[in-house]
Formats: sequence, structure tokens, C-alpha cells
Amino acid sequence: MRSPARAGWVLLLLALSVAACGGGAAQSKAPVLPPADPGAVNKLAQGVAAAKEPGNGARAIPLLTAAVNADGKLWEARYNLGLLLAESGDLAGAEKQLTEARALAPNAEDVVVALAEVQRRRDDAEAAAEALLEFVKAEPKAVAARIALVGALRDSGDIDAAIKHAREVLVRRSRDPNALAELAASHLARGEVDTAELLVEEALKADSKSAVAERTAGLIALKRGDDAVAFQHFAKASELDPKDTTARSNMATVLLLAGVYDRAAQEFRGVLEAKPKDVDAMIGLAAARRGQGKRNDPGPYEESERLLQEVLEMEPKNLAATLNLGLLYADFMQKPAQAKPLLQRFLEDAPKNHPARPIVQKKLAGQAASPASK
Repeated sequence: MRSPARAGWVLLLLALSVAACGGGAAQSKAPVLPPADPGAVNKLAQGVAAAKEPGNGARAIPLLTAAVNADGKLWEARYNLGLLLAESGDLAGAEKQLTEARALAPNAEDVVVALAEVQRRRDDAEAAAEALLEFVKAEPKAVAARIALVGALRDSGDIDAAIKHAREVLVRRSRDPNALAELAASHLARGEVDTAELLVEEALKADSKSAVAERTAGLIALKRGDDAVAFQHFAKASELDPKDTTARSNMATVLLLAGVYDRAAQEFRGVLEAKPKDVDAMIGLAAARRGQGKRNDPGPYEESERLLQEVLEMEPKNLAATLNLGLLYADFMQKPAQAKPLLQRFLEDAPKNHPARPIVQKKLAGQAASPASK
């Protein structure tokens, strides 16, 4: 079994997750702005309507882009465009639009929560925590933003602060299941398994249908080494929140980090049976298959390549797929010419503090110095 430290870089954006956008509905408060351009508002309305229709995200994005181009101060258009770009995998574009929306509407909670979620997905938890902390200082009663802040602080390694802010929510809402689940996850991150278990039990008592609490319970069971119980909780979480494949992906991610590639592949395939185009599961399966590959058996590498290429066809700017395909070509399939543009694109799009940057920079420098790559 490989240690998580050696295998961890393969996942990138497939981090273990408890809650998606902070675990609570945010309230939007519009600032006082000059009257919006009527044509921009019309494009915004068309874009929002298109986005509500299944499979029409690709049609909605040009409409919302047109709205932004017509009136750059229409923060609602930037916000909705940012959400759709994030959904399509263009996290860099999403962060840009949501950052602009936040500047225009600094007191809109849904905007800052969405921006922080994108930043967390881009492995920039510190930026997410900074944005959310600034917001809750200005809006002390904000619940969704503070719950999102708990997760961002935990991701950035500041567990004590995460626990503090979870308790701040519970002072106002003592039975909030999402706050209890986030507090449980924070204690789990600190190694306090018994406390985490008691808290998640309270979360499930407060709301027996909380997918967030079920996912947290699954992580606790994993920590205790009880895979069967963990699977039950993750399955329940998926049942409660069919749109979120995080639960089963969490189990597969743990197996992948541990180097148990066959079981990880099995779990990711299970996610894809339910959601054939789940991008995170496709990237996870690609990483698992890469782990199963051998020099005398390139089949797993080839399947990994197909999966990552398919992701990039759907989401050309998907950062995780870009990096994983570049590393597959560079380290496993011995195709430096194909690896180079992908790794360069990763450096262009990735946050400055992305943990994989040094690895990629080193590989590109090695390629430049190698006569075989010229």
C-alpha cells in the first residue's frame, strides 16, 4: 500500500469534501448601483432562463457573457456566469467573474460563498478563508458564509479557527445540522474522533436527512477503519443528495490516496454508473487506472488517457484533467511533446500557490534541458 504522501498529488481537485457551498442558503443583498443597461438585463434574463433548462448551460454562457459585455456593472450577470463557468470546469474564468461580482456587491452573501467554493476547488483555501472572514466581520449574522468559512479554514490547516467559527454559528442556531457536521469534521481533522462522532450524531438528530452529516459520518467511520459502515453512510448521503457524488467519491479518493487502485477504480466506476458524465469521478478513475498500469501492460494508461481527453472535450479548462493528462504523458506514456503544452497550460491557469506548481515547473525545466525533448 502506498502512503498518502506519495500518491496525494494525483488527485488535485478531488479533495475529501464535507459540504459543497458552505451548507446553507445564502441571502443576496443588492447594492445601490446606477440603472442597468436594458439590453444587458434582457440578456441576463435569457441566460438565467436557459440555465434552468437541463443541458442548456452551454447556451446560457454566451448569453450571460453578452450581458456582462454590455454592462460590466451588472453583478447578477457576473454571478450567474461565474456559477455556470464553475459548473463547466472553467474555474479560473469562474473566479474572475465572481471576484468582479463580489467587488460590485460586497454585501451579497451568495456571491462570496460561491467565490470561496471556487477558490477551494482551485486548492486556494487561504484565499477562500480570507474572503469569507472579511465578509462575516462585516455581516456577523451571516450563517451560510460562516459555515463555508469553517470548511475553508479547515482546508487551510487552521483547525482552531474553524472550530471557533462553527461554534459562532451554533450560538445563534444550536441545532444547525450543517454547522454541527462542519464542527464534527473539524474535530476529526484534529484527531478527536470521539468528539466528532458525538457531534455528527447530534447533527443527524437535528436533521436525519442531512447529506452533509451523513458524509461526515462516513469520514469518521473511515477514520475508525470501518469501511462497511462508511460505505453505508456515503450511500445514504448520495441517496439524500442525488446531485452530489461526493459521498462515494470520498471513499474512492481515500482508497486512491492509499494506493488501493483496484478498489478505487471500482468505486469510481460505481459513481459513473449513476452519473456517466461525473467529471470528478472520471478524473479519479483515470488516476486509479494510471496506478494500475505497467510498462508491459499499457491498457490502463490508455484508458486513463481516454478518460482525461473526454473530460477536456467537455471542459477544456479543467485544471485537474489538464495536469493529470500532462503528467500521464510525461511520466508514464513517455510522450514529452504531448505533455509540454498541457503542463504549460496548467501553469498559466493554476493559482500561484497550487501545490503541484513546483512539480510541473521542475518537469518543464527538465524537458527544456533534455536534448531528446527538442
